[in-house]
Amino acid sequence: MKLKGKVAIITGAGSGIGRATALEFAREGASVVVADRNVQTGQETVEKMNKLNKTAIFVEVDVTSYESVEALVSQAVDRFGKLDIMHNNAGINMAPHSVKDTPIEDYHQTVNVNQHGVFYGIQAASNAMKENGGVIINTASIYAYIADRNRFAYHASKGAVVSMTRAAALDLARHNIRVTGIAPGLIETDIVQEWKKDPEIWAKIEKAQMRRKAGKPEDVAKLVTFLASDDASFMNAHIHYIDDGAAAFKR
Repeated sequence: MKLKGKVAIITGAGSGIGRATALEFAREGASVVVADRNVQTGQETVEKMNKLNKTAIFVEVDVTSYESVEALVSQAVDRFGKLDIMHNNAGINMAPHSVKDTPIEDYHQTVNVNQHGVFYGIQAASNAMKENGGVIINTASIYAYIADRNRFAYHASKGAVVSMTRAAALDLARHNIRVTGIAPGLIETDIVQEWKKDPEIWAKIEKAQMRRKAGKPEDVAKLVTFLASDDASFMNAHIHYIDDGAAAFKR
């Protein structure tokens, strides 16, 4: 029970890494606020947690709106009396485009969700944690560190998450708030299932993996749970790879 008595918010918890992390947090004793813009999938996550007799509520959120994120944090505190953990996990990856062809609206949408959404989460959560401390965990990507063709907006937004994590950790240390993050590689989310339907595309993706396989959302959830726990109490400001080594070798 690494998170016994803790209160956590997870954005993008309606599916994939967010859902797996919500379930893992609950198993480790946390009360969880499942946050997502998709009401149906968010409530499905809560239903899965309820079947395990775990404490969870769903709150609809639009991470591109500070007012929405601030309201999310307020609802968590109103319901549970405090906030200990904020996992800024919501993100998007738009259709691939070269930098010269990236639609301006796609760029802004990607940055609004992946970068601004993390900033809003950091600020709102830190205001709720400033008296008693806490942990903020941000989802970046290995593409914050390595380049791939036709992913300019995604690279830009996830690179910003790395820098924001470091800067926020320094600013918030005086309040006993740790800020850290994760950089996943290829993880079995919905989009990966779509890629697998095209043998040619999947062969190229699979070749870029050290052990020719994708990770599971549950693999990431265990890392996030560790970072949120007291076992990681001296870990701060860094982004932690979880990619089976994909970012460590030349393709």
